[in-house]
Amino acid sequence: MTQAKSNGIMLEYERSGPADGPPILLIHGVGAQLVRWPRSFCDALAAAGFHVIRFDNRDIGLSSHMDDAPIPDIAAIMAAKARGETPALPYTLSDMAADTAGLMDALGIDSAHVIGVSLGGMVAQTLAIEHPARVRSLAILMSDSGNPDLPPSTPAALLALATPAPDPRMDEEGYLLHSIALNRALGSPAYPTPEPDLRAFATKAARRSYNPAGNTRQFAAARGGPDRRPALGRLRQPTLVIHGADDPLLTVDGGQDVARHVPGAWLLVLSGMGHDMPDELTDIFVSTISANTRRAG
Repeated sequence: MTQAKSNGIMLEYERSGPADGPPILLIHGVGAQLVRWPRSFCDALAAAGFHVIRFDNRDIGLSSHMDDAPIPDIAAIMAAKARGETPALPYTLSDMAADTAGLMDALGIDSAHVIGVSLGGMVAQTLAIEHPARVRSLAILMSDSGNPDLPPSTPAALLALATPAPDPRMDEEGYLLHSIALNRALGSPAYPTPEPDLRAFATKAARRSYNPAGNTRQFAAARGGPDRRPALGRLRQPTLVIHGADDPLLTVDGGQDVARHVPGAWLLVLSGMGHDMPDELTDIFVSTISANTRRAG
């Protein structure tokens, strides 16, 4: 285990690539442990000369679990948002951004290029808004702006998310089958991940850590977050937005909305990509991310 104290909690992290390379910080989505990052993606970033840092967000993986926090009522959070109220949350995107800044402090990193996926994209935006000096450039993958008027997830995606997973400690095979079905519902239709790879990843993740309450609290932070559009207009970091044209969870409208509101943002919409990072797209991910970092000088 490699951990650092950050913002009053412990964060598990891993580093790869040249130690003297420009730091690039990876922030993942709801329930996604650091092992969720595709190996091909991390290796390609390291080969491009970046010092790659990935970590478990709070409440997931081997980082601190917020066991004293309540299990949120997602329906109540969404109802409060619909009324224009600020919902009560166990923790917020701002808390998670402060965790990220604290990890950078612990590692002696003044600023970094930042990549955020899904919830991680929301945290990355919040980090750039609230801690602008820490972010050299931004790459936002399959995320959104917090605009409450964006189209919802597809019914199939919502059904897949609403289907409870068996506890892998009691029924590992049932858990694996659920994970495969969830990936098929949310993943890239043009680039389906082979089932043996899905099983291997789900087995590794379940045996490393299992904390469904953390997933729910992270989901609440994402769904209960503010509309970031006004603040996005003040960003000056070079920003790249990548989104799948076939994303059923956070539809392509979300990525387009981020790019529309960040001055000078680049937008790349990929046909056949859903809510995952297929190995087949690694080269285009890394080449466009690298080009965006060069805009930072």
